[in-house]
Amino acid sequence: MTNSTGAELRTHGYADLNRLMSLMTGDEKHGPAATSTLDVLWVLYDRVLRVGPAAMDDPERDRFLLSKGHGPMAYYAVLAAHGFFGEELLTGFGTFDSPLGQHPDRLLVPGAEIGSGSLGHGLPLAVGTVLGLRAQGRTDPRVWVLVGDAELDEGSNHEALAFAGPSGLEQLHTVVIDNASATYGRPGGIAARFETAGWSVVSVDGGDHEALYAAFTAPHPGRPHAVVARTAPKR
Repeated sequence: MTNSTGAELRTHGYADLNRLMSLMTGDEKHGPAATSTLDVLWVLYDRVLRVGPAAMDDPERDRFLLSKGHGPMAYYAVLAAHGFFGEELLTGFGTFDSPLGQHPDRLLVPGAEIGSGSLGHGLPLAVGTVLGLRAQGRTDPRVWVLVGDAELDEGSNHEALAFAGPSGLEQLHTVVIDNASATYGRPGGIAARFETAGWSVVSVDGGDHEALYAAFTAPHPGRPHAVVARTAPKR
């Protein structure tokens, strides 16, 4: 069964996510990092992204890149909730023979577009993905990348951010999970940094689903779009 965007409907609801996440155990699960992304991921996959298990080979699908690869429990729970794989895989999270590693592997995890875990790679890869789509004449697919605020300290993100704005990469969307874990302060904060580089930017409460949806779907003609989702400080 599919929705109006062609993506398959979810097999579980938002209320099931805590149970799905509880199936994943282990010493390196990075629970707080995962929990900070849960609401953002849910709204994206449930209401925004035009992608589903049956559309992963469709060249016109939206692309979602998880750059914030630490603590992928929420990512795995949301993928399972939307039918990319069965929830029985969750109980093996992080074990030797499980496809669900402590960082996602695009060759093993159904629905994953990139392998992640080395912070700072996702935004440059998203820029390259948009440029590749443009080279193919595909201007409809949207590219979304989820990054952490501390990742923005990486030089690769400085370059990608500075390039995307002046290049008018309208298909590019970045969600920054701002849990106050960045080492370096920035004049004006994270939003000002994107604005200065020519991006469209919205800052929202990272736990407010309606505010997130409005921010994700805000028009931004001719410019890449960034959503800064404020969450509880990392502890």
